[in-house]
Amino acid sequence: LKTSSKLKKNQAKFEQKNSPITIKYKEKILQIKRVTKVTKGGKKLSFRAIVIVGDEKHKVGIGVGKALDVSIAIEKAILNAKKNLIQVPLTKSLSIPSLTSGQLGAARIRLRPTAIGTGVIAGGSVRTVLELGGVKNVLGKQLGSKNLLNNAKATIKALLHLQEKTEIGK
Repeated sequence: LKTSSKLKKNQAKFEQKNSPITIKYKEKILQIKRVTKVTKGGKKLSFRAIVIVGDEKHKVGIGVGKALDVSIAIEKAILNAKKNLIQVPLTKSLSIPSLTSGQLGAARIRLRPTAIGTGVIAGGSVRTVLELGGVKNVLGKQLGSKNLLNNAKATIKALLHLQEKTEIGK
């Protein structure tokens, strides 16, 4: 009896030390679109899901998934987003360090840091990306395209550009 209880205690300690730390990510579905492909046999319907994943601290990512079923498309998009996570540089006031901009196709994004208490002043997918990235005080503007996916990806590019600048400053 004594050896079995010691064995159980050792197993519990081993599991605590070697258990992987799981980070809780919040997921927001940005868009679900029905896509049709015309073939010689007729039309083939599928679904495209765009999902933004973030921990509301420093990480955010965008994923796109396509499947014949909506739920499978969402799962694929979540996995894709977790693969494409980036680190968001934040200041003490939970804003971005400096003015930045990003562009993808016709979509252009401008991000400007603001004072504490301003909140996230941005529209559409830009707002979602910034909120899930943990940015609390920022002013964002979408210029050009109204495409949700391109605007979200342009926001990610702007945040990556910021990251490069902070690394150069160090």
